[in-house]
Amino acid sequence: MSELRSRKIVAPASDKSSVQMNDSKVHDISIATKGYFFLVPLLLGLSSIIYFWSGPAVPDIYAVCSRSGARVYTVDETNSVVQCLVVRDSFIVDTGSLEDVSRKQFNQKLRVQYINEGSIVVPGLSDSHAHILEYGASRQLALEGGKSIEDTVSLVRKYVLANPDIYDNKSKVIEGWGWDHTSWPVQEWPTADALDADPIICGRPVVLQSKDGHALWVSKKALEFSLPFPDEDVEGGVIVRDAHGSPTGVLLDNAQDLIKKPPLTEEDLQRRFLATVKDALSLGLTSIHDAGFSPVSLEFFKRQAYEGLLPIRIYGMRYFNEDGPYWGDTSKPLIDAGNGRLNARSVKIFADGALRSGGAALHAHYHDNTETKGFMRIDEKLLRNAIIRYLNDGWQVNVHAIGDYANGVVLDAFEAALQNVTVSALRPRLEHAQILTKEDMARVGKLGVIASVQPTHAISDMWFAEERLGPERVKGLYAFRSLLDSGARLALGSDFPVEDMNPLTGFYAAITRLSPDGNSPNGSSGWFPEQRLTRQEALRATTGMTIDAAYASFTETTFGSIVPGKRADFVVLSQDIMTIPVERILSTKVEATVIDGQPVYGHI
Repeated sequence: MSELRSRKIVAPASDKSSVQMNDSKVHDISIATKGYFFLVPLLLGLSSIIYFWSGPAVPDIYAVCSRSGARVYTVDETNSVVQCLVVRDSFIVDTGSLEDVSRKQFNQKLRVQYINEGSIVVPGLSDSHAHILEYGASRQLALEGGKSIEDTVSLVRKYVLANPDIYDNKSKVIEGWGWDHTSWPVQEWPTADALDADPIICGRPVVLQSKDGHALWVSKKALEFSLPFPDEDVEGGVIVRDAHGSPTGVLLDNAQDLIKKPPLTEEDLQRRFLATVKDALSLGLTSIHDAGFSPVSLEFFKRQAYEGLLPIRIYGMRYFNEDGPYWGDTSKPLIDAGNGRLNARSVKIFADGALRSGGAALHAHYHDNTETKGFMRIDEKLLRNAIIRYLNDGWQVNVHAIGDYANGVVLDAFEAALQNVTVSALRPRLEHAQILTKEDMARVGKLGVIASVQPTHAISDMWFAEERLGPERVKGLYAFRSLLDSGARLALGSDFPVEDMNPLTGFYAAITRLSPDGNSPNGSSGWFPEQRLTRQEALRATTGMTIDAAYASFTETTFGSIVPGKRADFVVLSQDIMTIPVERILSTKVEATVIDGQPVYGHI
C-alpha cells in the first residue's frame, strides 16, 4: 500500500457519506475492486473522526472514461476534451480515447471506471480566495437568514436556548457570522442595545461578524470586556459612536481588533477545520487559497500537514502585521509540506475596507454618503515599502484592494517594485480588485498582476452597488471582461464564508451576472452583461477553478489540468456545465471528488 493510499483523511463525525469506487464494467479485463473507509476516533477528545483507506484499495492503475464519447475536459493548452483519463498511483499518466489508452497500457491490468451518462470530468476545483477556519466558525451561528435587526437578534436567542452549555454559562463568548445591514428594510447599523434588549442575551458577551467580514456587532458585555476604547478612531478603522461619543456596538475594519476574544483552543481549530473540509470536498474543491494565515492558524495547518492530516490542498497567505516586526527576510516560504498539500509563500496585506460597509477607499465621495470617500487601512508609505520589501525578499504579495483609489495606490507600488523583480517568478495579486479606473484596468494587464476576483460578490453587491457608487462609477465595478481583455490573468474565488462556497455558483455568476433565480438590476440579460466571461474562460478561471488558480499559487505544473505528469486531482459532475442551459447549472451535483488519485468524496 503506497504512502498516499494509507494516508489519513480527516472529516467531521457528522459526515455519513461513503467514499468508494463503484463496481464497474471494464474494457476487456475485469470488474473493479471496491474501497471503503473505516472510522477511528480522533485522540483529541473530539467527536471528530479520521477516515483511513481500508480494504481492497483503489487499483494502482485505473482509467475513468465516458461511454458517450469525449466528456473529460482537460483544460490543457488547447482545451481538449477526451474520452478517458488514466491514473497510476497519484498521477495522471495518460488521456485520450478508450482504444488509445488501452493500447498504450497493454502491459498493465487496466481497470476502467465509467462515469454516468450525462456526467463529465473536470480538473480538481480551486477557490482562489477563501477563509477556512472562519467558514467553520460561521456554521456555528449563521446569521445570513436575519432579515432585520430584530430577526437577527432572534437567531442569537434561539442559538443560546438550543445550546445548554452556552445557556448555563453567561460568561461564554457567543460568536456568529453573516449579518447584513444592506439587506434589512432600514439600512442602519445595529447596536449593543438591540442585543441586550433580549432577556436571554442580556449580560452575555456576544460578538457577531458581518457578512463581508469588515464589521463587528457586539453586546454591552463584549464592549465592557474590551475597555478602554480610544477617544479617536484607530487608523484604518471606525468605532461607531452615539451623539455623546460612546461606542454603540459596531466596529469597522481595524477597529475590530479592539474587541477581546478568548484564544482558540486546539479543539476549536479542529472543529472549524473539519466543518469546512466536509463541505469543501462535497462541492468538488480540491484546493483552497486561504486569504489570511494568522500565526496561530499557520502553526495549526503545519501540524496537520506534517502529521499527514490534510485531506485537501491549501495555499496560505500570511497576514502582514503593520505593528509587528518584518519577517520577510527571516522566515522561509513553506513549499509542498505534507506531500504537497500545504504551501505558504505569500503575504496578505489590507489596503482598504469593503464597499458594503463603506470602507472601500474611493477617489470621489460615496454617492450615498458625500461625507466620506472610505479609508485606507494602512499608511500609504508603509504599504509601498512593505510591498517592495516582501517582493525583493522573494515573497508573493497579495493585497486586499477594493476601492478605485486603493487599487491605484497598490498598482503604483507594484509598478515601482516590479522594476527590480521578475513578475512571473513572484506573481503579485490584487485581492478583490473590485473598482478600478479604465487606466488602472489596463495597468493590471501591462504589469502582469493577477486579479483575484469573486463572481459571487458581483451578484450579491449588484443590488446596492449603484446606490453606493452612482450610475457612472459603478460601470468599473467587477469588470471581469475588461480586466481579461487588458491581458490580466484572472484567479477567481468565493471569499467564503462571505459568499456561497459552491464553485459552480461562481461559474454561473461569471457567465450570467444573474442572481440564482435569474434576476439582476438590469433584468434577465444580466448585470452589465458585457462583462460576462465565456464558459471556457470560466472553466479555466472561475473560482480559481482550474489552471489559472494553479498559476496564482505556483502549482500550474503540478495540478490544475488533466494532463500526463500532473497530480490526479479531478471532479465528476452530474451534468455538462459547458453545454446545458445556464438555468440548469446550479442543479449540477458533484458525484466524486478525487485528490491524488483517491476518492475523498462520492464515487466513480
